[in-house]
Amino acid sequence: MPFNTIANIDEALTAHKLSKLDYAHIKEILKREPTMVELGVFSAMWSEHCSYKSSKIYLNGFPTEAPWVIQGPGENAGVIDIGGGMAAVFKMESHNHPSYIEPFQGAATGVGGILRDVFTMGARPVANLNALRFGDVNGDSETNKYQRHLVRGVVEGIGSYGNCMGVPTIGGEMSFDGSYNGNILVNAFALGLVKSDEIFLGIAEGIGNSVMYVGSKTGRDGLGGAVMSSDSFTEESKSLRPTVQVGDPFTEKLLLEACLEMFQTKKDIVVGIQDMGAAGLTSSAFEMAGKSGAGMVMHLDKVPAREEGMTPYDFMLSESQERMLVCVKKGHEDEVIEIFNKWDLDVATIGEVTDTGNMELYWHGEKVADMPIAPVSEEAPMLDRPTKRPEYLDKIGTLTIDDFPTVENQTAFERLLASLEVVDKAWVYNQYDSMVQTNTAKHPGSLDASVIRVKETGAALAMSSDCNPRYCYIDPQKGAALAVMEAGRNVAMSGARPLAITDCLNFGNPENPEVMWQFAQACEGIKEACKELETPVVSGNVSLYNETNGESVYPTPTIATVGVNPDANKVLPSAFQEEGNAVLLVGETRGNFGGSLYIKELFGETVGTLEDVEYSQELRLWQLVIEANEAGLLEAAKDVNVGGIAIALAKMAAVGGKGIVADVPLEDPRWIFDETPSRALVEVRPENLETLARKALELGLRVEKIGAIGGEIVQLNDVSLPLEELSRRYYNRFAEVIEQDL
Repeated sequence: MPFNTIANIDEALTAHKLSKLDYAHIKEILKREPTMVELGVFSAMWSEHCSYKSSKIYLNGFPTEAPWVIQGPGENAGVIDIGGGMAAVFKMESHNHPSYIEPFQGAATGVGGILRDVFTMGARPVANLNALRFGDVNGDSETNKYQRHLVRGVVEGIGSYGNCMGVPTIGGEMSFDGSYNGNILVNAFALGLVKSDEIFLGIAEGIGNSVMYVGSKTGRDGLGGAVMSSDSFTEESKSLRPTVQVGDPFTEKLLLEACLEMFQTKKDIVVGIQDMGAAGLTSSAFEMAGKSGAGMVMHLDKVPAREEGMTPYDFMLSESQERMLVCVKKGHEDEVIEIFNKWDLDVATIGEVTDTGNMELYWHGEKVADMPIAPVSEEAPMLDRPTKRPEYLDKIGTLTIDDFPTVENQTAFERLLASLEVVDKAWVYNQYDSMVQTNTAKHPGSLDASVIRVKETGAALAMSSDCNPRYCYIDPQKGAALAVMEAGRNVAMSGARPLAITDCLNFGNPENPEVMWQFAQACEGIKEACKELETPVVSGNVSLYNETNGESVYPTPTIATVGVNPDANKVLPSAFQEEGNAVLLVGETRGNFGGSLYIKELFGETVGTLEDVEYSQELRLWQLVIEANEAGLLEAAKDVNVGGIAIALAKMAAVGGKGIVADVPLEDPRWIFDETPSRALVEVRPENLETLARKALELGLRVEKIGAIGGEIVQLNDVSLPLEELSRRYYNRFAEVIEQDL
């Protein structure tokens, strides 16, 4: 077969971010020099983004199984059984690098990609969440202004795509820290519903079966996106804009409906289907054939093209959006063509499954690549990078709250209440349609988990995305474990039992031994927490190289937990419901200020240590709230987290529109802001008080009544604010900051 030689191999390797060692391995696999197309394929498949070469050794050992897990990691998304013959399909992914370069399209295509991961499995997407991290947005510097621009662009992109798709964005989280000034994080989560016996996988098998291309035409947008996302940023990174994909939600909506129609009416002829995400046609083709050990022939000149003069290299590495690869039983191609023509989408038979074990690519009859599939997919370098405990830990680990000046509690309360991490994000979620599909039972701004009804079964699905990067900075292992606990706790606060997680592991440059140590420690924390809490990992994503000019982001292992409440009529609110009801504090308050919002907001520092994690206490708290809710003993429940009891009470009052006078006896007055985990505030009717308290004590949980709902003031110990003023600050602050230069 004719091979085009690569004129300058050193230049080609640099452009493709491949090493001389990689090149020697490639020649060993091919038993010859690669063509430029083949070099591009290896570059994409062996990129950090696609191969997980730096992270794979630490991901091994994640708990992935449970009786309710139908599909764990390795497919487009994870699947769990939610009862009644139905399954939930969900995953979280990052779109960090593209969103920093081009916030609207980067965020929009992040949403589009995660939705395709879900509906590729045969599920109709019913809910989106997002976890967003930005830098310093408050101030007049160019960095502050650019960060506000990024917030506005990302939120608009998420809203635009999700709203056009008709999938509700029902919640999420957003935090701010200077470590994200050079690299923001945009993590998108989607969940879909499907009958548990109608799940489709990304596989190509059956010699002679057809490989079909469906969706949008292929252009040059996103060319090299996977490789771009596998490197650090520099000042020149904004020149990477052409590597950012451009999305079209209207086409994706057609693609969604066409795929679901094909699944429902032609399910017996669909062998497998795969989204063309990172690395486009390359990754989808190699992954589908690789799962069965088959080979594949593809004729790239048959791929629908959007631009003139496109080459085989362009077709294989483009990341144009809204495209799928489908393996269809031979002889049934016309049935698929009919469906996609009806939805006004491109469709073409571009190849077939073979028994060679090779990927053979043709261009107008000429063979331009012939590569063994298994080594390309499986022999990416698996790196055991050096690790080193960061030196900064020795300095910050010795500091406690007592090393800082004393601040009046009232002053501290008002400062924490004004934190962008605390205040309501209506400016964000009002741009999202959270009620489309009419299943949303607990919407954005309701606190803690978001919830949808499952109309087919009468159950409810609760979901929450969480991570505290400050905790992970001072102790990656415990911080990651606490992220799993917090996401699960939020789900439990809605009355649902947490069942499984998906993760999005966002870290800096893996070539830095301190970053790899953070990553390794965080993975250990997730493994331990998921095992102890019985919430296995069913899907996930790793995003490394979140670094600019040598400055890495805080370790940010974002966790999204999904849980089931069998009765959608018993979704538990997280805000005050009725005057006269008692409010109880459940759990121990031990004065934990390591990585706290208190020290960050008052003194601008992230310091301290985290106490040992107590999983049994966490599980008992979940059990109390879930069982008490089932028994009708609770009116509301909210976990105590960032900002402590003071901020949790303030949020419940503001969202519920009701005041409270509360008193909590503590060893130190500042402990109203402490962040000891495994605590909750619960609202109980007076007649249920004794029963609830007894149940808590039987479970070995500390419980105390701290106040009663009512009045026009929010007061806790020595801090207070009129309810009206507290609500004004809580609901207006975010827009005042983000819109200050408009």
